[in-house]
Amino acid sequence: MSEPDRATGRAPGRRSAFADPDASLIDQMGGIRGLVFSSIPILAFVPINALWGLTAAIWSALGVAVAMLAWSLVRRDNPQPAISGFIGVAICVFIAWRTGSAKGYFLYGIITQAVYGGVFMISALIRWPLVGVIWGFLDGRGLSWRTNQKARRWYAVATWVWAGLFAIRAVLQYVLYLNDEVNWLGAARIGMGWPLALAAFVVTVWAVHRAMTHEAPAEGEEAEDPPVDDPSVHDPDSPAAATTGDGGEEHADSSEPGGAIDER
Repeated sequence: MSEPDRATGRAPGRRSAFADPDASLIDQMGGIRGLVFSSIPILAFVPINALWGLTAAIWSALGVAVAMLAWSLVRRDNPQPAISGFIGVAICVFIAWRTGSAKGYFLYGIITQAVYGGVFMISALIRWPLVGVIWGFLDGRGLSWRTNQKARRWYAVATWVWAGLFAIRAVLQYVLYLNDEVNWLGAARIGMGWPLALAAFVVTVWAVHRAMTHEAPAEGEEAEDPPVDDPSVHDPDSPAAATTGDGGEEHADSSEPGGAIDER
C-alpha cells in the first residue's frame, strides 16, 4: 500500500487516473490512443466519400478500425480503445449503408450525444448528479456525498457542464445532418470532440475537488491523531489534560473545600 493509501485508509487499486495528480489530462481521458482511435476513421471516411463515393468510404473506415485493433493486439496494449472504436465505426458504417447516405455515418453519434445529454440533465434535476455517482464509485466513497448539500451542489455543477456539452454537440450536428453537410459533420465531430471534452474535464476536476472538501471521511478513514509534540497531550496543567476520557468533566481539586484529605 502506498503512502497516500496508508494516510487515507483506502484499499489499494481504487485510484483511477482521474484521481492521480501525476497523470496528465490526456492520460486521464484515455490517452493519445483514444484520440487517434476516435479521429482516424472519420478522417478516412469523409475525403474518400467525396472522391470515390460511399462504398469506398465505408470500406476505408472499417479497414482503418480493423488495422488499429490489430495493431493494439500485436503490441499487447490495452485493446479497450481500439475495441470501442471498432464497434462504433461498425455501427456508423452500417447505418450509412442502410440509409444509402454518407451523412448516415454520423447519425449514431448524434443520437448517443442526445441520450447522454438527457441522462446527465435528468440526473442533475432529480438531485442524483451523475458525476457524483461515477466519482463515488471510482473513489470507493459510494453515495455518502448525497447527505452533504454543498458536495452535492458541486457535483451538480460538473454534471450540468457535461449535459450542456452533449446537448451542444447533438443540436449543432443534427442541424448539419439535416442540411446534408457531410464535410462539416466530419469537422464538427472532431472539433467538438476532444477540445470541448478537455474543457469540460478541467471544470469537472475543479468541481470534484471542491465537492470533496465538503465530504465526510470515507468509510474506514479515521481522524488524524494529535501530534506527538502537542503540549495538551503531555502537560497536566493544560485545559485538555484536565478532562477525563469518558465524561469530559474536570477532576475535583483536592485543595478546594471538601476535597482535602484527612491525614490524621
